[in-house]
Amino acid sequence: MDSIAAELAQFGVPFVGLNVFLQQIGLPIPSVPTMMVAGALAASGRISLPAAFAIAVAASLIADLLWFAAGRRYGYPVLRFLCRVSLSPDTCVRQTEGIFERWGFYSVVVSKFVPGFSTVAPPIAGALSMRVGAFVLASAASAALWAGAAMIAGVLFAHEIDAVLIWMSLHLPLAGFAVFGVAAAYAAMKAWQRLRIARLLAGSMITVAELSERLADAQPPFVIDVGSSLAQRGRSHIPGAALLDLDTLARCDDFPRDRDIVLYCACPNEASARRGAQILLAKGYRRVRPLAGGIDAWTSAGHPVAHGTPIIVSPAGSARSARTADVMDGDDASPATAEKRTAAL
Repeated sequence: MDSIAAELAQFGVPFVGLNVFLQQIGLPIPSVPTMMVAGALAASGRISLPAAFAIAVAASLIADLLWFAAGRRYGYPVLRFLCRVSLSPDTCVRQTEGIFERWGFYSVVVSKFVPGFSTVAPPIAGALSMRVGAFVLASAASAALWAGAAMIAGVLFAHEIDAVLIWMSLHLPLAGFAVFGVAAAYAAMKAWQRLRIARLLAGSMITVAELSERLADAQPPFVIDVGSSLAQRGRSHIPGAALLDLDTLARCDDFPRDRDIVLYCACPNEASARRGAQILLAKGYRRVRPLAGGIDAWTSAGHPVAHGTPIIVSPAGSARSARTADVMDGDDASPATAEKRTAAL
């Protein structure tokens, strides 16, 4: 933080804007310490607090709009790319979908305060067709609250921040080692979790080619699209698949035991499908197989896809008695047709 103070003293307000923009665009560069130091410097009159606040909000909004436009144009691949480079790619997509589905507009307003959600909120808002005006309002409000909180904290704790800067300048190697150690331990824990799940399910994965052949059998696999209802409405799925989220998978216990259950998703590393497979294995289902590559691999192979709304589960929690609304181009979208498709599963 002492180097941050030196840069701010030399370059002033533009450094705050650059730091915030680079962090919001996705680089692993912390900006909250910069804004706190800016607040502390503003308390002593060395920089302008209103100017630092304005440029921080503007830089954040510009970065968010770039990601929003990318999500609107390219859809879920942008979100999956961001999640792949995160420390928790196996939970990134489904957590992001869950937050956005539950809170909508307000999830963007508080996104800067939710670890891991700040960068992925704009592209998912774009991919799910949030109105531009609503997004700009929510993003600007989020940036204002976030930057304002950091800078006000810097003003209120200016003396303490000065003391921290002095300590870090005197004990820089120790401080750097402590921060690096904590970050390395967290990254190692996440890597071990991913490796453990991958080993558990490695032998049960099914390929797109195998699934395509098996669907033509007299007793085809029971196929489940794992994801939030919001995401499932915005993307294609395998025709006839039951559209369920992880919570529904955990509640239901009426899946077929006499044939394979194939789960797929649109996540990096088949994260949600693997998690769903774990849930079903814990319930005693043994013929559970995640689809390698998920819906992207299925689509890339040229197989047919459908669109629809999530399954409506009966009060008893039965997956078999649920209704779905798969609609393929040229198909009859009547309730009777939908019920026939579900019954065929």
